[in-house]
Amino acid sequence: MAIFSVLVLTAAPPGQAAEAGGAFAKIDGREVLMRAVELFLNRDNVKQIQVVFAADALEDAKRKFGGHFSFAGVKVVSSGARWIEQFAAGAEKLNPDATHVILHDGARPAVPYTDIENLMEIAEKATAATLVTPARSPLVEVDEGGLPVASHSPDRFQHLLTPQVFKKEKYLALAKAKQELHASEWTLVKGSPLNVRVGGPGDEKIAKAMLAMLPKKKIAASSPFEEAQW
Repeated sequence: MAIFSVLVLTAAPPGQAAEAGGAFAKIDGREVLMRAVELFLNRDNVKQIQVVFAADALEDAKRKFGGHFSFAGVKVVSSGARWIEQFAAGAEKLNPDATHVILHDGARPAVPYTDIENLMEIAEKATAATLVTPARSPLVEVDEGGLPVASHSPDRFQHLLTPQVFKKEKYLALAKAKQELHASEWTLVKGSPLNVRVGGPGDEKIAKAMLAMLPKKKIAASSPFEEAQW
């Protein structure tokens, strides 16, 4: 049976601007980050959850989230501000019992529980797996000045989502080298289009609508804290 350590990052993924909002935007008064972390609570096969913050945001994060995270057994980690730095930061305190590492973008709160369960199941057979959704419209490639240079059929492209999962040995090797996985090594897992990223002002409204459409799973609260949904 696979045992998972979860790493939730607050940095913007490669290729995406670190716009205002993201993991720290609020939906109905609750930070997107807290909703993203909540996706992995109450799972018997998840033995560790770490949330990584940029060093200059760590003290503020501890004041804002420390009590909630501590109560749920979630650990706070300090790192650089770049995605790959935060990715690597989880290796130092990785739970020794973990067989796999799940990586999740703290700005993605709307992930169906069925998608997470599918990813966990596939993790048993794959070195690295990621949720994806198909591109629906033709894509235009532009140069550095924003001028169009080529068009591409959407059939050849997929949107790369999180969560993603790695066998522990693969994760540790990537973390040590601070390298991203080559595209050819991914096992692609069909994900839900509800899994949107809050990347800037206004995106939280879209995410709120997606959250309302997620399939519901009945899980008894293990504490008054979780019953109150933080």
